[in-house]
Amino acid sequence: MLFGRVKGTAVCTLKYPGTEGLKLLIVQPLDKNLKPRGTLQVAADVVDAGVGDLCVMVRSREAALAMPDIKFVPIDLALIGVVDELAVRPDSDFSLVMLRGVNRFS
Repeated sequence: MLFGRVKGTAVCTLKYPGTEGLKLLIVQPLDKNLKPRGTLQVAADVVDAGVGDLCVMVRSREAALAMPDIKFVPIDLALIGVVDELAVRPDSDFSLVMLRGVNRFS
């Protein structure tokens, strides 16, 4: 999953069958520190995001599966969530080692 900030909307006069009614938004991909990463991209919106919203995005087949009706459409980037709150921790705060004992991942 990726983060992105909505910058504007895109308008299409012709759309592929199955994508009619989908809102297309222009999105700036972001890194984990919310700094711009790469160029602006167009994403299909399934969560009714607006300009300025911080969103969670998926690419590839997962983007097509996020579509509300037809699952076999040529969509490569989709907004699947709007971020209400975000807490970024330093990399040193995480331990990826499974500890002995009972935990919810074993």
